[in-house]
Amino acid sequence: MTAAASARQILTRLHEVMASRLHAQGKLDQVVEIIGECLSSEVCSIYLLREGMLELYATRGLNKTAVHVTRMAIGEGLTGTIADNVETLNLAEAKAHPDFSYRPETGEDKFHSFAGVPIVYRERAVGVLCVQHVDPRRYEEVEIEALQTTAMVLSELITNAELVDEEEALSLSPQQSGTQTLSGLTLVRGLGAGVAAYHQPRVQITQVMADDIEAERQRVYRAFDKMREQIDGLTNQADFGVGGEHEEVLETYKMFAYDEGWSRRINEAIDSGLTAEAAIERVQQHTRMRMREIDDPLLADRMHDLEDLANRLLRIVSGQIGTAAQQGLRNDTILIARNLGPAELLEYDRRRLKGVILEEGSLTAHVVIVARAMGVPVLGRASRARSTIREGDEILLDATAATATVRPSGQMADAFAQRFAKSKERQAAYAELRDVEPFTRCGTRVTVMMNAGLRDDMSALAMTGADGVGLFRTEFQFLVSATLPQRERQLKLYRDVLDAAGDKPVIFRTVDIGGDKSVPYLASDIADNDENPAMGWRALRLALTREGLMKAQARALLEAAAGRSLYVMFPMVSEVWEFDAAKKVFDEQLEFLRSKKKMVPEQIHFGAMLEVPALAEMLDLLVPRLSFLSIGTNDLTQFLFAADRGNPALAERYDWLSPPIFRFLRRVVQGTVGSNIDLGVCGEMGGRRLEALALLGIGVRRLSITPAAVGPIKELVRKVDLAEITDAMNQWLSEPGVNLREALAHWAAEREIETE
Repeated sequence: MTAAASARQILTRLHEVMASRLHAQGKLDQVVEIIGECLSSEVCSIYLLREGMLELYATRGLNKTAVHVTRMAIGEGLTGTIADNVETLNLAEAKAHPDFSYRPETGEDKFHSFAGVPIVYRERAVGVLCVQHVDPRRYEEVEIEALQTTAMVLSELITNAELVDEEEALSLSPQQSGTQTLSGLTLVRGLGAGVAAYHQPRVQITQVMADDIEAERQRVYRAFDKMREQIDGLTNQADFGVGGEHEEVLETYKMFAYDEGWSRRINEAIDSGLTAEAAIERVQQHTRMRMREIDDPLLADRMHDLEDLANRLLRIVSGQIGTAAQQGLRNDTILIARNLGPAELLEYDRRRLKGVILEEGSLTAHVVIVARAMGVPVLGRASRARSTIREGDEILLDATAATATVRPSGQMADAFAQRFAKSKERQAAYAELRDVEPFTRCGTRVTVMMNAGLRDDMSALAMTGADGVGLFRTEFQFLVSATLPQRERQLKLYRDVLDAAGDKPVIFRTVDIGGDKSVPYLASDIADNDENPAMGWRALRLALTREGLMKAQARALLEAAAGRSLYVMFPMVSEVWEFDAAKKVFDEQLEFLRSKKKMVPEQIHFGAMLEVPALAEMLDLLVPRLSFLSIGTNDLTQFLFAADRGNPALAERYDWLSPPIFRFLRRVVQGTVGSNIDLGVCGEMGGRRLEALALLGIGVRRLSITPAAVGPIKELVRKVDLAEITDAMNQWLSEPGVNLREALAHWAAEREIETE
């Protein structure tokens, strides 16, 4: 049975029930029978919110004596979890779920499979509709969609019949009063303060079942036309200059707006008997469920784009088109949303928008690229933001520390204001160091470079006074593109970057995609079953097997650097032959360009990233081939400790200030002594003052860090005597059981060197 046919059958029968003269309880009893029969499910149950608890109101298959007896708290058991998170569960084995709670009075011990959907009223779960089956199996998508459709109808029934007290359903929880602190994931660093404004009010769907299917279809067609017109207009209004990655993001976003598959699914939902609003909402619910199941961050971000477009379409078709942007921001504002699309962010007044808090979002999300270009701090993965924050609440956002304080006390607000002012003072002090060379107290020049990955990042080179770009991540252009970037597009980006850098060096790292940075257009090259993608088929390993990919990038870099110096760095080198093979690709393209009488770089400097510990054992063979070597501390540390840096349970093991790491790094530094190669460290580690101090103590003289860290690290360097810190590090690394972090902090404090 198709999704439309199954839903249509259920809706037809539900319509008859709704039109009947049965009392509300009788209608609920009929609903569970209809769902059970149509889905061939042995159990169907409805739980409704009553006096703060979820009460079993109707069931087919469980003990009837449990009706109005079995009650669960929000968050308790599978049913309570669905209501608490307002999300769908679909389990082949219910007892295997950590939130499973057995209620003996229901007689449910013989049932294995379980699926449940929330019954939602004004974004709050007021009940749960669930089904169970004896055989362990996951329910099909068509069955889940049928449940979601029924839940929408039930929401209308129970509120009209006053089965749920509206005041109770909408009452403030303890989380929605008093001061609360939210934590999340830093997406764009920065501080911001303002009042909360929801990006969009929730569209209230007042009619679920359609009276005229063809009329509903025409409403959707008109809404699609209007939405696409809006997207086209927003794309043309983007004013970050010509050729930035944000343009590629918006083009990809536009592609989804014209996606026929998405509009077809909405039409199928209308065919089942839903109104246009209800059809969009049902498809949107399905999208949200898929987002929670997707491990691939890039694909998940694309599903977020669809969520953004569905919200826009729903507002248009319902006539409720106002957003916070369209209504205008009257005060300094912190924007709140489940997720946000890049086009929607562009609608906001940048003078008033002081920050964004998202319940979802990731570092590779399209909106993050645009927010960074706008200079707006963004906090993502802020769980329960929408259930904790009320419209108009005062918020103190510290995206750098990945926290937000909601409804702060006056004392908190004063402290934040002082910190904000101090941050501004520090930034001003660091800005004064822009043209000051970072010499240590003993007169040694330390090279302080910055990391980049976007054309827009290059403006920070002049603002910070960095010595150049020690790491330009070329893969970002690949990650935001719907297709493999052509050589001409790559050439333009690299040439623009070199133009912006002027006479300062830029080290281009060849593309590092694959593994945890997968792209759909290279899916066949990447193993689907990588248990640890960071150690999988990625970076140079992948590029060397894709001859066209490596050649196109090599040629683009060589042409872009014509008449200049070119610095090329290969990532994830684990054996010498890999470096030789990669360099050979560049050598062949260089000869090709010369044969065509094309201009080529005056000088080419080749280097490698030491991220794989095995490469340290080959330094005697590799060093003579290199112009420079950069230690990539992010991957190297997790490889040394066999501790996935994305695993929260191993967070304490992933400490850069650990003696094993610095003994290893010191051995690498010593392995290059006497050679002419330039050794440096690139990554977050070098941008932290305490860690940077330790790196100086083991002989590192080049750091490549985030632009925001350039000023603070320059200031640190000028306070350090290298002989003193070197002696201290040698002593600490030779003694067992030393807490390196505490020892360094104490050493710095004695010399009045700030480490925060």
